[in-house]
Amino acid sequence: MFSKILIANRGEIAVRVIKTCRRLGIATVVVYSDADADSLAVEMADEAVHIGASPAAQSYLVADKIIAACKRTGAQAVHPGFGFLSEKAEFAQRCADEGIVFIGPNPGAISAMGDKIESKKFAAAAGVSCVPGHIGEIADVAEALSISEQIGYPVMIKASAGGGGKGIRVAWNPKDVEEGFPAVRAEAAGAFGDDRIFIEKFIESPRHIEIQVLGDKHGHVVHLFERECSIQRRNQKVIEEAPSPLLDPQTRAAMGAQAVALAQAVNYDSAGTVEFVAGQDKSFYFLEMNTRLQVEHPVTELITGLDLVEQMIRSAAGEPLAFGQEDLSINGWAVESRIYAEDPYRKFLPSIGRLVRYAPPQEGQKDGYLVRNDAGVREGDEISMFYDPMIAKLCSWAPTRTEAVKGMARALEDFHIEGPSHNVPFLAAVMDQERFISGQLATSYIKDEFPDGFSGTEPTPLQLDILAATGCALQRVLARRLGSRRTDWTVVVGHAKRRVRFEAESDRGLTVTLLDEGRSLVLTDIAWRPGLAVFRAVLDGVAFTAEVAPAAEGFTIRHRAAKARVLVLTARSAELHEKLPAKAPADTSKLVLSPMPGLVVSMDVAVGQQVREGEIVCVLEAMKMQNILRAERDATVKAVNAKAGDPVAADQVLVEFA
Repeated sequence: MFSKILIANRGEIAVRVIKTCRRLGIATVVVYSDADADSLAVEMADEAVHIGASPAAQSYLVADKIIAACKRTGAQAVHPGFGFLSEKAEFAQRCADEGIVFIGPNPGAISAMGDKIESKKFAAAAGVSCVPGHIGEIADVAEALSISEQIGYPVMIKASAGGGGKGIRVAWNPKDVEEGFPAVRAEAAGAFGDDRIFIEKFIESPRHIEIQVLGDKHGHVVHLFERECSIQRRNQKVIEEAPSPLLDPQTRAAMGAQAVALAQAVNYDSAGTVEFVAGQDKSFYFLEMNTRLQVEHPVTELITGLDLVEQMIRSAAGEPLAFGQEDLSINGWAVESRIYAEDPYRKFLPSIGRLVRYAPPQEGQKDGYLVRNDAGVREGDEISMFYDPMIAKLCSWAPTRTEAVKGMARALEDFHIEGPSHNVPFLAAVMDQERFISGQLATSYIKDEFPDGFSGTEPTPLQLDILAATGCALQRVLARRLGSRRTDWTVVVGHAKRRVRFEAESDRGLTVTLLDEGRSLVLTDIAWRPGLAVFRAVLDGVAFTAEVAPAAEGFTIRHRAAKARVLVLTARSAELHEKLPAKAPADTSKLVLSPMPGLVVSMDVAVGQQVREGEIVCVLEAMKMQNILRAERDATVKAVNAKAGDPVAADQVLVEFA
């Protein structure tokens, strides 16, 4: 076994590897860029080595710097995490040449399976069912158009070295290919240092199901069952679970057997994932193999009881697997929600900034479910524009899927973040949807269920009671501080108005009588004081958590995905509020605003130029993704306020039209 391991990665995966190494008694070294100098991983590791500037191409992707750090610190092995150098066969070979153990598969297996074009050739030769497509490199747009016509639209344009949702576009027509091919190539070159592209048929309404495999250096390979990763946005996984609600034991065994056979064919000797696209009829086709640890590995760990990082380390050290396929079984159900720094109310655009408040739910066993939170941040840390915007991976486990989903919904209630925008309300909305609860999933789920984007959800009857009761409890505390003894009020939640009467039972209890409805809401175990952004209580026996903030003459309160302005008014004030005119929104129809912080890749218009609706105005890059901004109408360019290479802030005016 190793005595010291270097972690060639950052963020939550670096922290994740450190935790396992600590348990095994192995010293750790992390490398870090300028942006990560004060990170949690640097704080936790036994040693840290600075390797360069913030852009990954100048730090985490520079193999020479990683090797030098190993030699400087005496690290015997390198764990690459995921992304960066984790699927670079040349880096694994370089480590071997330098006498450093690469904690991952051998270079031959990475070459065979890590390259998406080559992996499809291997799979086809091995008799594995593959998605129809062009297996080979594509030189230019003209060839991409020709191939797409032969395959038949829609097609998927994919980076050969891609992963993590980067370097993928779906093309529904020739115009999409003309625009998507160069964009994918640019993303691939920037994120992976490899701009090779291939094209395959896009299967509509599919499910994304992957099989976790694990091998050692003695020829043993097992699978650790499947993960369902169908809830995706822009080809980036958002919610994962294990096992899949689609599969029956026979299909599970068939997929597992194919995955193991493919891994054995390339002498696979570490943790890896064989990914399939599955039809609703349980048919399945090989997509690719990720020759590394997956972001979503925690759900597999929760249902199997295995530590995949530990297994990778033991395999790299030459130890045989301590179990066979017959020793493995599925225990319960696990769900993972990826907490991203993005604004779901603005088409999920990336967000950056300091975590002014970061309060995740407490980990461990709860009332019928278990909570796990993998994160590489703490309160006060900065979410940088240079890397993936994931803040944390929140997991729940329970004996059944229904209980695991309920546990996740409750854990999301308890997750409080201030600073950058985040997707917690959106994740909570999905957990509450009947379609998700029933397991009717597809990779088009988000597009199907939120065709116009996400704008929160309308409060359910229970949530209307929660919002009203919470507002009343907040008002009671503040009114008592001003010496008010008033008990009769009107509570307004959005457009719903109710006459109520307060009856305080204690500092931690309150009865709110709904005078027009003949019933009362009983709040107990109230945990809140002025200044706190989180309100916890029990309403009629149901525990809940809500986010609260002061607003003009009231409060803004959010419970899961339902958010509303809540006013607690006298009867006369309520009458006057109904007469207030609505505020007209600002007219931005003549402006092109930056939807997010980022860098201008190209400015495609000039002052005086005539542009048509749908024409490209400029391209922005943020979080390693390129975003095309288009003209929303025919117009003449009056002013251009940014150029290629400029950093821009959210809502900054880039172009003005006459």
